[in-house]
Amino acid sequence: MMSKSGFWSGLVPVLAGIVLVAGVTAVQGLWTDRWSGRNVAEDLKQAAEKLEANFPREFGGWQFVQELASDPKQLERAGAVGHISRLFVDKDTGAKVSVFIVCATPHDASGHTPDRCYPGAGFEIAEPEHRQSLPLTDGRTAETFTGTFRKTGQTLRVFWTYGVDGRWIAPQIARIELAGKSAVYKLYAIIDETRLPGVQASLVCADFLAALLPAFDEAIFGATAASEPEKTAAAEAGNRG
Repeated sequence: MMSKSGFWSGLVPVLAGIVLVAGVTAVQGLWTDRWSGRNVAEDLKQAAEKLEANFPREFGGWQFVQELASDPKQLERAGAVGHISRLFVDKDTGAKVSVFIVCATPHDASGHTPDRCYPGAGFEIAEPEHRQSLPLTDGRTAETFTGTFRKTGQTLRVFWTYGVDGRWIAPQIARIELAGKSAVYKLYAIIDETRLPGVQASLVCADFLAALLPAFDEAIFGATAASEPEKTAAAEAGNRG
């Protein structure tokens, strides 16, 4: 007959395994919105339709030039429910920037980042990703990642950021920090800096995003998000009240 000590020593690993499985299941449920009670598929569908119908074609000094082809396999890996891939030109300088944006769940959007997809397309990482804050034309600030990717005869500068509720953020662990949202917009701004000084390419992309992101928020969410000074003033007024 097994002793009580033997029984409990044998039961501990089983209980630990149950706790581990439950924990993993709970985390997966949080990441995928399994427990939210929302109709995630419908939320995604609506967000994707807004993206494809309302993405701005002109903003600041930039205007639409042409649609760009997208790799179906890349869209599948990104979990894209809707997407935009377009080329824009600065009417004054002639500078060109392409934009690629997908609408997906946080789980899918966070899993396919440039440091993974560009090496898969034959590029090497030239400048590792780092965060950069960009002032927008409406007074807000966007948080982005940026880096460069190089292969024979070509170097691309890429900025990327996640759009959530009128905010543009560059989270350390996107899958966790974006959890609980039904739909996320992940946006890339890409410029060929092969024949440009790196600083100039960054400035061009920064100008592009500074004008695009407020225009995007207005087109998709129906109104330009409040600027930081406006938010501060509203908070102070509320405190006084």
